[in-house]
Amino acid sequence: MSDKPVFLEKQYLGREWIPITIRMVLAIFCFAIYFFTDERERNNDLLLVVGFSILTISVIMGFLLHFRTRVQNKSVLLDGLWTTRLVKIDLNSIVKVQKGSYSRYLFNNPVYNLHKKGTIRFYTSGNQAIHLTDRDGLVYIIGSQCINDLERAIKAEMSLK
Repeated sequence: MSDKPVFLEKQYLGREWIPITIRMVLAIFCFAIYFFTDERERNNDLLLVVGFSILTISVIMGFLLHFRTRVQNKSVLLDGLWTTRLVKIDLNSIVKVQKGSYSRYLFNNPVYNLHKKGTIRFYTSGNQAIHLTDRDGLVYIIGSQCINDLERAIKAEMSLK
């Protein structure tokens, strides 16, 4: 029993490119409208405040941890934000490990421990995921930026006696 994880990955909420782009376009739009409005407008200062607020929230979200994935002691441990509980997936009950895409959609919302149609999903960003199937047929879909390392670590932990 080692306390050092074989694999460790932290996924942050504000580091996905598509939402960053959307927030930056909104901020630029607010700044452009602010600079092109006349001095007679009473509410144009509000656009400047909204633009800076969007930028500030984007910076804060870049450091906001969504969840952390660890592989250690023949289990996968997933822990998230402040109010989420630790999810422990015992690798002794896993019968199949495979790489795959998280979803066929371009835009996906970040989720943590979402139970839907016989699957449990953990996702922040990217389009690749590990699909773990247990003995009962329940599928865990864990999104990752380091898919090959996660798969290698899970298979190495499963092969240990």
